[in-house]
Amino acid sequence: MKLIRVKALTGLPLLLIGLQAAAEPAWVSDQFEVMLRSGPSTANAIERMLPSGTQLEVLDQDAEAGYSQVRTAAGTEGWVLSRYLMNEPSAREQLATLTGQLTNATARGSTLSSQLAAIRAEAETATRRIEQLEREKGELEQELASIKRTAANVLSIDNQNKELRDQLTNSEIRADTLEQHNRELAGQTTRYWFMSGALVLIVGIILGIWLPRIRWQRRSRYDRF
Repeated sequence: MKLIRVKALTGLPLLLIGLQAAAEPAWVSDQFEVMLRSGPSTANAIERMLPSGTQLEVLDQDAEAGYSQVRTAAGTEGWVLSRYLMNEPSAREQLATLTGQLTNATARGSTLSSQLAAIRAEAETATRRIEQLEREKGELEQELASIKRTAANVLSIDNQNKELRDQLTNSEIRADTLEQHNRELAGQTTRYWFMSGALVLIVGIILGIWLPRIRWQRRSRYDRF
């Protein structure tokens, strides 16, 4: 079985109207219908009319009668004249197909142009975004460098503060040591003064005891003379 299309009728003679009237050109239209009969003869009933360009499936052929048994896409079977069948679509159908393809290609081209324009716009936006990110990157690098310098200064100041705290701690330790030493010296001075006072008191007592005796001995010595 093979698929075949109903072909257009061409080559019909033109009618000449009037011997002296001016002849006008005309063409036979390919818009016509083919009769689908129940059998391979004009005596059989017409099942339906098939418009030009209808795609059919050939089931059998009767060469003597000039009919072919066909089946439509809807499943209807019948007989048509074989001379109305051809192995490829008519020029009108091909032109319509090509026109549709061209229209689709044009639409696709328009769509592709729109897509290309959109892609170019996105590329330009991306380029501007990249430039903005580069500027922001430079600014962040500068801020990072400033933060690093500040951090270095903070670390230096912290080290200095630590050294000063250590020095202050050492000074406090020395001050405590000196204060303790002063307390010890004060205690020793107090003891020295106490011992000196006691010594003076003892010396005074001794002198108080010893001096009267010396005077008495002198008087006694004078009394003898």
